[in-house]
Order: sequence, then C-alpha cells, then structure tokens
Amino acid sequence: MPGVSVVILGRTTGVASNDSGIFRIRVPADKAFALMFSFAGYDAEQRNFLMNEGEEEKIIVRMTRGSRPLQEVLVTDQRERKEAGLIRINPRDAINIPSPTGGIESLIKVFVGSNNELTSQYSVRGGNYDENLIYVNDFEVFRPYLVSNAQQEGLSFINPEMTKSVNFYEGGFQAKYGDKMSSVLDIQYRHPQAFGGSAYLGILEQGLELEGVAARKKFSWLLGVRNRTNKSLVSSQDTKGNYIPSSADIQALLTYQISDRDALEFMGVYSKTSFALIPQYSQLTSSVFSPFFTQDLALDIAFAGQELDRYQTNLLGLAYTHQQTQKLRLKWMVSRFEDNEVQSNDITGDYLFGERDFDKSSSDYGLITNPLGAGTYQTFARDRLDITVWNATHKGYLDLGKHFLQWGLSAEDQVVHGQLHEWEMEDSAGYSLLYTPGALNLYSYLNGASSLNIGRFSGFLQDNLSLADSSGITMQGGIRFNYNTLNHQLLLSPRVGISWKPKNARKDIIYRAALGIYDQPPFYREMQRPDGTLNENLQAQRSWQLSAGWDYNFTAGDRPYRFTTEAYYKGMWDVVPYDIDNVRIQYFGENDARAFATGIDMRLFGQLVKDAESWISLGIMRTMEKISNAYYYNYTLDSQNRPVDSVLVKQGWVRRPTDRLLTFGMFIQDYLATNKNLKVYLNFLYGSNLPFNIPGSVKYRNALIIDPYIRIDLGFSALLLDAEKAARRSHSPFRNFQSIWATLEVFNVIDRENTISYLLIKDFSNTVYAMPQRLTPRLLNVKLIARF
Repeated sequence: MPGVSVVILGRTTGVASNDSGIFRIRVPADKAFALMFSFAGYDAEQRNFLMNEGEEEKIIVRMTRGSRPLQEVLVTDQRERKEAGLIRINPRDAINIPSPTGGIESLIKVFVGSNNELTSQYSVRGGNYDENLIYVNDFEVFRPYLVSNAQQEGLSFINPEMTKSVNFYEGGFQAKYGDKMSSVLDIQYRHPQAFGGSAYLGILEQGLELEGVAARKKFSWLLGVRNRTNKSLVSSQDTKGNYIPSSADIQALLTYQISDRDALEFMGVYSKTSFALIPQYSQLTSSVFSPFFTQDLALDIAFAGQELDRYQTNLLGLAYTHQQTQKLRLKWMVSRFEDNEVQSNDITGDYLFGERDFDKSSSDYGLITNPLGAGTYQTFARDRLDITVWNATHKGYLDLGKHFLQWGLSAEDQVVHGQLHEWEMEDSAGYSLLYTPGALNLYSYLNGASSLNIGRFSGFLQDNLSLADSSGITMQGGIRFNYNTLNHQLLLSPRVGISWKPKNARKDIIYRAALGIYDQPPFYREMQRPDGTLNENLQAQRSWQLSAGWDYNFTAGDRPYRFTTEAYYKGMWDVVPYDIDNVRIQYFGENDARAFATGIDMRLFGQLVKDAESWISLGIMRTMEKISNAYYYNYTLDSQNRPVDSVLVKQGWVRRPTDRLLTFGMFIQDYLATNKNLKVYLNFLYGSNLPFNIPGSVKYRNALIIDPYIRIDLGFSALLLDAEKAARRSHSPFRNFQSIWATLEVFNVIDRENTISYLLIKDFSNTVYAMPQRLTPRLLNVKLIARF
C-alpha cells in the first residue's frame, strides 16, 4: 500500500510508504516507543518496540479496512491571533484538568492565576470578579451575590459538556461586549446534528448530557443535568463539623429552523444550591520567627449554632434570527433572569488563644499550655436578596466585503429587593469589645433594607475592517453608549483594535494592539456601604486601557508552538474601593479613589505529544490605588506611652486587594510512548503574595501579607472502552459507546497549607495577632466518563 502514514506515537511528523508499500524510519534507541500506521478508510494499526543502538528490524504490517467514518477536520481562522487579549479554550479540556472545582473556570485560572481552589471566581489583570462579563449564547448570565465564603458556592453556571466554543478576553475587548472593566467570557453551546451524549460519575460531581435532532433535523435539542457536593473538600478544612453542601442544575437549549432564513432558539437554566454547617471545633496554628524569639501560636475554638444558606437562580431566554440576505443577518432576543438568596447563621465560638505544645514526649502535646487570651464571639446574619432582570436586545450583522458592520440596542429592567441584618459580638475576659462601661456594644453591625428599580439602555456600533491583502492590516473600531435611570449618567465608550502581519516575513508573527474606554455602571453590590445602606447616587467606575503585543508561531523539533506576549496599562478613576475576605467583596460605596494596573502576560502553547495541547502562562502585574481624603496620625509618645504630639499624614498609593506581582500557570497533557490510552494531566498554579486588610485601619490598609499560593494537581486517565471494541459484539450493552475513561485525581500533591484569609485575635495585653485560615490539604477523587 503506497502513502501509508508511519509516525512515532506522540510526534506530529513521520514518513510515508513508497509505491511498493515499503518504508524506513529512524527511531529512538534503548527506550520503548510505538509506531502508528494510518491510511484513509483503514483502521489505524499500532506496533510497540524496544530496540538497541544500531539495531535494525524488518516488519510486515497488514492494514484492515475500517467501518468507522472519517473523522471531521476543524479548520480555524486567525481571529485568536489578531484580537488583543483573546484566548480560545478547548472546552473538552475542562473534564480533564485536575482541579477541585473543574469546569471552564479552572482552565481560565491557568492563565490568570488563583488563590482559592474552592471557588470558580477569578481575577483578571488586577480586577475583582464583579468586573467580569459572562455570556452564554449571547445571553448575559450572573451568579449569586451574597456568597461570602467559597465553601458556600455550588456549580458554575457553564456546563462544559454542552459547550461548543470558549472565547476569553483578558482585556481590550471590542465595543460589541458590555460595560465591565476587566474581562469577557463568551460561551457558545452546541447545536447538535445527531443523537448522542455523555455521562460522568465522580465523588465530587455527577452529570448527564443528552442531545438529538427531530423533524428532519429542523429541530435540535441539548439537555444537561448536573449534581455536585463538596463535602469531602470542605470537611477537610480547619473548622470541623457537619457540612451538608448540595448543588444541582438543569439546562436546556432548543433550536427550531423555521425556514432557510429563520431560526428560533430557547434557552432555559435552573440552578439550586444549599449549604448547611453545624460547626464543632477549630484548631488553628501559626509559627512566629524573629531574631529575638520563636513561638508556636495557636487558637482553639469550640462552636455552638449553625449556618443555613440557599441560593436559587433561573434564566429563560428566547432568540429569533432572520437571515434577510446572504450578507445581512438580524437577531432579536428577550430574557428573564431571577436570583433568590437566603443566608442565615447564628454561631457562637468560645476561644482560647496561646502557645501550643508540640513536644511529642510531653503529656500536654497538642494543647495550649501558655494562654495569652480567651473569650467568646458570636456572629449573626439574616440576609435575603431577590433580583429580577428583564432584557430585550436587537443585534445586526452586515457583511460589506472589507467592512463587517455590527450593531446592537438593549433595554433592561433591574428589580432588586434586599434585606441585610448582620452583627458580630466579641467578648474578651468578660467585657464586650469595644468596651464601654454600662453598655453592650457590638464589634460590627450591618443593617439595611433596599428596593431598587433601575432601567438601563445600551447599544453599540462596530466596524471590523480588513485593508488590502498586501498590507496585512485588520482593524476593529466601535463605540458603546450606556444610560441608566438611577443616576441618569450617560457613558460613551470608544474602542479600537488593530493587528498587522508583515508580508514576506521569514517569521509567522502578528503584532496587535487595542485602546479604549471601559466603564462599569454600579449595581447592587458596589452601591452597598459597609453599614448596609445603599448609595443610590454612586457613579460608574471608569477606565482607559491600552494593550499591545505579538503572536508568534514557530516549530521546534517536529512540533508546532505558539508564543504570545501582551503588555497593558489600565488607568482608573471614580473607583469604588473594596476589601476582599475569602470571596466576599465589601465595597466602600463611594467613588473616592483613583487606581491603576499595569503588567505583561506571556504564554507558550504547544503539543508535547501529538493531539494533546499544553500551555504555560507567566504574568507580572502591579495594581495600586489612592483613596481621597484618607489620612492618619503619627503620635509621639512619652516615657509612659502617652501621646504628647501628633502629625497628620495623608495616605498615598497603596496596594489593591488583588495586587499580585507574579502569577505562573502550567497545564500539561501527556501519554505513554507506547500507549495513547494511558494519559496524565498536570495543573500547576503559583501566585506571589496578596495583601490583606486590617479592618478600620487607614495607616495599615492592606498591610497584612497572605503567603504565596502554590498548588499542584495531578490526574491519571485510562481508556476502558473505545468505539471499535464496543462494536465487536452486537449484543453488547456498550455497542453505541464512543469511549469510557476512568480517572484518578490527586489534589494538592505537595500538601501545601495555602492561606485564604486571617482571623484577628487580641491577647490580654491588647496585642493583635493574625491567625491564618487555611484551604484544603491533599485529597483524592475518582470519576468515570462515558461518551455515546
């Protein structure tokens, strides 16, 4: 047989047999390898070898005609390389990446970094999670707002098994996307062409996805059901007790092709998450090292009470598309999003703080032997939030050859009813803090009831322009407007992007840049002050952003690689400062700060082995803020520590809560040299230190340091059944299965105790200590994945 492809397993290039079917190939010595033989219309053949240096072996390979159809070939454009900030992610990798939360967001964290494996939230280029936009089939989606601890979170909105494509913009996104300051995640669900599906079963999560067509393929349906419980994860934390987390959702996408020009699409999502905790005790330990002394500080807490939280969201969306002509397409969309949240907790903790004995030969091993403080604290919350968002949108697309015009108009009605009632009491040595004789003071208090009805109107006009082919230049230019009835603020946001690929260049390189205004009108959480009241006069946070870089394709050895670099600067004004504790974002509720973020992102994409893409990401970033009218006093003390003089000091530029100098991420896929059906996945994340705020302190704002986040997760997968084996027996119950994989995941391989926040404790002398609150240790997970 002439023209048979002969490739060493894991490589992308090889040789082909000549007219007589003869081939000759150089192979590695003294190591196991496999040769793959393939030819159109025939089953692939694999042979394994182990040969010595200088050895030559002659073989005869018989090819067998195959019954399976040819695999489809996906041809992609150069859009990812030409648009600033754009990363395209393969949604199939979401089921493979070893991560406690899994999903599309776990893949995004490899690029942007993370500091918490229990959450699907992410921070992009110095912004917080509220600054990110998420679209699914052009419908904007949201998530619960009251969640304060990652252990309360449930499933991510996005179902990876239903996903067709993922476009993630780190910045510099076009005018067609909405009004946020950090990123865009644009998800498209599939439109099926035949019946099929998938199912997976694991300790943490279970899911079923079904799809099919009817009415001569005019009607298609896509259905996904998921269930998740994080009990094994959250139970491994420092606080021990009875955890009952539960989350489930159902999603459907129905499409009907009315005619060759008209199509109707319906999307429905219902999600319900509950979290219950009856805490029992917690034991925290932190070591202090200095030139003067070393001390093992410890905090033991005995709890009473419970926490009960419920979050329920649903989305209904209807879209009608009309292809007026071959060049003109019109789309109308209506949607309704609803979010209902209830949080309640009443927990009392009796604590003893001091030095713990770690001498294993001592009878007091593990106990606090030198008490430094003791007391009681109580947290209480009764919170409720109901949000309903109605949206009507029109979009248009007109192809004029070198010009591709896009436009859109949107009207939105947001109804918010919120009721927050929270307080915290601290008692030390019989005195309520802060202590006032004859009065019972609360350490912190939040109380507010609000009802909002906000109308928002927005739109955009955008032109994607391709200049003469000889120039290699493409441009995107557009403008957005946004107006709301709350503060009657009109925002205009021009944005432009450009890319240039030099012609006749020896290297395959594309240069790209983007410049624009990115504004973020306020919503419920930004408007909320620390005392629970709402600032209904809050203005939009505003920024101008510039990014520039290049995209370089090259070959090393016999494998293709892609290297991207992008530098950026964000100048922000009318900023609303905030603090972050775990995943809770507490805003100041005032436009009283300026800020900036600047840095550079570098990525390397490639295939260590054929058909298994891996990537490495490195980011360097600095983000700072300056709060107006923020000041403190430096006091001069006498010999008895009494203030005798003071100097007013205005606060300058300080680190923002998301300021992280260095982030590094690596996702590696590999398989055995002699067996492609045994695979390994590695997910490595590193993030340098983060600041943590001391509540109520201007002088020491964001002065505490959270140690670097380091995490390595490993996954091992084995193919139990493929389509060829399943079809061998007509009576086999697995006859229609494409594949069945078994996976073992090892989370936090190095068993590092990463810190997410601090608990501040005072001793008898009123000295404050910061006790770290840790994340999850090393854990195992197993899952079974079937596709049919």
